Formats: sequence, structure tokens, C-alpha cells
Amino acid sequence: MEGMPSIWLMGPTASGKTGLALELARRLPVGLISVDSALVYRGMDIGAAKPDAETLRAFPHRLIDIIDPAESYSAARFRKDALEAMREIHAAGRIPLLVGGTMLYYRALQDGLADLPASDPGVREAILAEAAGLGWPAMHAQLAKVDPVIAARLHPNDPQRVGRALEVWRLTGVPLSEWQARGRKQAAPDVGRVLKLAIMPPRDVLRERIALRFAQMLEGGFIDEVAGLKARGDLHLGLPSMRAVGYRQVWEFLDGAHTHERMVELGVTATRGLAKRQMTWLRSERELNSLDPATNADDLLTSIEPWLSGGAFTAW
Repeated sequence: MEGMPSIWLMGPTASGKTGLALELARRLPVGLISVDSALVYRGMDIGAAKPDAETLRAFPHRLIDIIDPAESYSAARFRKDALEAMREIHAAGRIPLLVGGTMLYYRALQDGLADLPASDPGVREAILAEAAGLGWPAMHAQLAKVDPVIAARLHPNDPQRVGRALEVWRLTGVPLSEWQARGRKQAAPDVGRVLKLAIMPPRDVLRERIALRFAQMLEGGFIDEVAGLKARGDLHLGLPSMRAVGYRQVWEFLDGAHTHERMVELGVTATRGLAKRQMTWLRSERELNSLDPATNADDLLTSIEPWLSGGAFTAW
């Protein structure tokens, strides 16, 4: 894909990425690729803010609805799937337009993945047993002492990633962040010419949009969606799918752990926390072009077209 162009449209949750991507898709010969760790799951529609069926028919997205919520989806698998999708889109004479807010996926695609040590069942079980007694926030605090870089990226209640980071440290004595830095030097893929755009709303605007969207999700049947997933019987809160923001809080509400009011509060807070972490990642992203949330697609196009012809992207 050397020299081939692609556009990456990033931004925190609820910033308006999907709407702008669709406007660009109406104006440019693009193929859309989702970069969202929740949209890969079938049946997780409302709470994941997945484009509706009519929109997906008109504007097909790669990497949406590709696995069941009982399965796991890794950054390594995303990288493989995304590179394959980009090659296919280029072969069809179109431009890959990647859109989403899972920053770890972008990083894996851009920088490659570290060649990490294999998991050790004994160490893993010891960490899980310790977490059962202390709780995952306490395990996250342990991680922050030995690998503050990784700890800053992870939610304290993310057992899969916190556990893996601790496992790597306990196995090797080397922080996961250092392993990743080593791996990036050796495993960066060729993704061609990349134009990185990011919608960066003011903090107060984003907070309001998140609260409004969560309320709209509830009005749209989010609780019923989670109830249906829960009723399957094979899903639980330890799965990556059910740790997606909003899903855990609604699940716990259905279990009677929270009042409706408290569930809303927790869901909005968790989503705002995700947005904060996404903004932190974006501020460290190199060669990023920031966009106002009110960016007009026609104006943006006047800057994209020269870049597609080999020139520079010039913000207006």
C-alpha cells in the first residue's frame, strides 16, 4: 500500500464522527472502515451508537457486526482485518476512510504491535485470585506503580487489559509500555499516506452531548437491548463486549444494583471518562489535524482534495 492514501477520522465518543464521515462519503469515492471496539459485536446496536440498518445499507462499513458478543476481538485482529480491508478498497479504486474512536486500534495499525511474552496460566490465575479479593481498582493501582504509562490508558475496572499488563510485568520485570515501544520499532506496517483528522469539541460541549446521547439511547430502547443480551444466558460482565460503556451500568441496573437515576449517572460518567481518555490519546497523536465539531463537509473537502493529489492538507 506504499504511497496509497487513506483518511482517518478520529475523535472522542459523541463528537459527531459518523455524521461527518457520511457527509464525506457522499462527496468522495471512499470505502468506510469502522475503528470501534463495540461496533464489531452483533446485537449491540443502541448502546454502541451503531449506524442504523438503513444507513449501513446506503453506506456499508467494514468491521461492523463481524463477531458475537460472547467472543473477544483484539487489536492484533483489528490490524489484520483493517489492512485487508484497506487493500481491497484500494484495489477497487477507492480511498479507505477509517472512522471511530478506539485509539488503541489506530495505534496498532500505525505503529504495529509488540512481540509480547506468551501468557502464563499460573501467573494469570494468581492475578485473578488476587483481584477477586482486592478488586480491580486495587490491581490498577498496583499497575500504576510499575507502569504508569499503560495504567493512564486503562479504566480501573478493565480486568482483561489491567490483568494482562500486570502479567507481563510479573513475568518479565519489564513494563508493558516498554515492550510495546520495542515492538513498534520492529513491526510497523505500511499503511501508505495517511491524513489524520480529529473532531475536538470543547469539554463543556462534549459533556452535554454525551448526556443527551445517553438519554436518547434509553429512549430508543437501550434497556431492552441489554435485557435481551442478558437473557441469552451465555454472556456475563467479564466479557469485553459487556464492559463497553453503558452496557455494564444497564446490566447492573437490571440486576437491581442501581436505581434508574443512579444507572443514568454512572453511564454518563463512564462515557465521559472514556471521552477524556480518548482526548488524552489524541493530544499525543502526531501529525493530527484538529477539526471543530461544526466543521462543514464542503469546506473540509477543499482541504482534502489537494492532499489526495499529493499536495498538503491546509486547515482553513
